[in-house]
Amino acid sequence: MSDPVVAAKSPIGVELEPGEYWWCSCGRSKTQPFCDGSHQGTDFQPMAFKVEKKDTYWLCACKHTANAPFCDGAHELLD
Repeated sequence: MSDPVVAAKSPIGVELEPGEYWWCSCGRSKTQPFCDGSHQGTDFQPMAFKVEKKDTYWLCACKHTANAPFCDGAHELLD
């Protein structure tokens, strides 16, 4: 599998309503941190996730988190 594009070296804070969302795992989306279909033709697939309550969520933009789609600080380890 190829490496994802690092969209940003910091998480993206988004206020989400309860529902289902699609997180971009490839880093190519122009609508970060959400999928816009830019993964077509790559090894990547978007990740579906649900939130149960309205809140601000910090979603990974470096695409190296071990807790996808949420930031785990992995961006601090990137060059």
